Amino acid sequence: MTADAPLTDTRWQTLTTKIMDACAALACYTEVEGETNRPFLCPTTHQVHEYLTHWADELGMTTYEDAAGNLRSRLAGPTPDARTLYLGSHLDTVPNAGAYDGILGVVMGYAMLEAVKGEALPYAVEVMGFSEEEGVRYGVPFIGSRALVGTVDDMLELCDAAGQSVRDAITEYGLNVEEMAEAQYKGAALGYFEIHAEQGPVLQDQGASLGVVEGIAGQNRLLLHFVGQASHAGTTPMNLRRDALAAAARFAVAAEDLARSTPGLVATVGVMQALPGAMNVIPGEANCTLDIRHARDEVRLGALKALLETAETASAERGVTVTITPKMEEKATPMSGDFKALLHRAAEAEGLPHPELVSGAGHDAMIMAAHMPSAMLFVRSPNALSHHPDELVLPEDVTDALRVSVRFLHLLAEQNV
Repeated sequence: MTADAPLTDTRWQTLTTKIMDACAALACYTEVEGETNRPFLCPTTHQVHEYLTHWADELGMTTYEDAAGNLRSRLAGPTPDARTLYLGSHLDTVPNAGAYDGILGVVMGYAMLEAVKGEALPYAVEVMGFSEEEGVRYGVPFIGSRALVGTVDDMLELCDAAGQSVRDAITEYGLNVEEMAEAQYKGAALGYFEIHAEQGPVLQDQGASLGVVEGIAGQNRLLLHFVGQASHAGTTPMNLRRDALAAAARFAVAAEDLARSTPGLVATVGVMQALPGAMNVIPGEANCTLDIRHARDEVRLGALKALLETAETASAERGVTVTITPKMEEKATPMSGDFKALLHRAAEAEGLPHPELVSGAGHDAMIMAAHMPSAMLFVRSPNALSHHPDELVLPEDVTDALRVSVRFLHLLAEQNV
């Protein structure tokens, strides 16, 4: 088969059904009954890996878990020194998740290889089921992809809410953390390609089933701790109060106002906590978070500077102090121009609209792009929901994405013969 001899419509539909069924089945492997909840290296991860390994075996792939818990299925290239194309996404979830975030990209990696089964590709292919991307358990994301590129060591001592370190979690799961160096990719990399649900409304608004990702927005995540003075709500005059929550609230509204007035900027105060937390007590402490993102680093960093100045001013006006703790910073990440061009060519050949759009969410591709050419293809989210049990993709959109992705494999093969 060549790029000009597509599979039959029935075969595309069969593969699409297999993808949708796999996503539905994997959503049932959960730590919380009644919802999909699968944090980093939880026990049900073993079941997910077993399910996908069976599919990989059908394709003649070699599969193993590396020391970070990544599931890796490899299809050898024509020679031992052939370059490797990495496909995939992540297998962990947020609490009460949908069935497609991350998992869709892993499953589609296997489906792409099933579509080209029997062909002699001029490169090796490795499907990655990254063990951790969401950052739910340890507060910092991308443990899986950082292990692949060799930058995970400084994360091994992070502790979760129960006090268990990443290192100990790996050991408890049954892996050897001392073998972490072996998790880093070896040999020449051809690149990384990730398919992902859009998680937003842009493609739905444009009437397109898929889109080529231009780049991934840079982001900062911070914790802010405001300290004033708790006192009686009835006996303390307004001008003598040191209300920590009032300062935090002023900051939260400023973040929303600035993001609304700055094109492309998003800013979210996702957590707000007041202490001691009684109706008749002025809050003496308040904690909140900030998540701020933009496709251009200079815009994001300028907005962040302005918001932190607002936090300081709002605090000083109330006799409150604020401590700011950075938790994460990721630069804006452009995708490979060459890979994007191939995806546009593939979509054009399939007769499909192929708008470019910026990803406001972080993805493993942003880690991989610092080390090899990387690209992403978004699949429409028809109800624009993600990190939610009603997350949705349409089978016909999955078929479109699969057709484009398989053609991308062929175009890439033509370039690398």
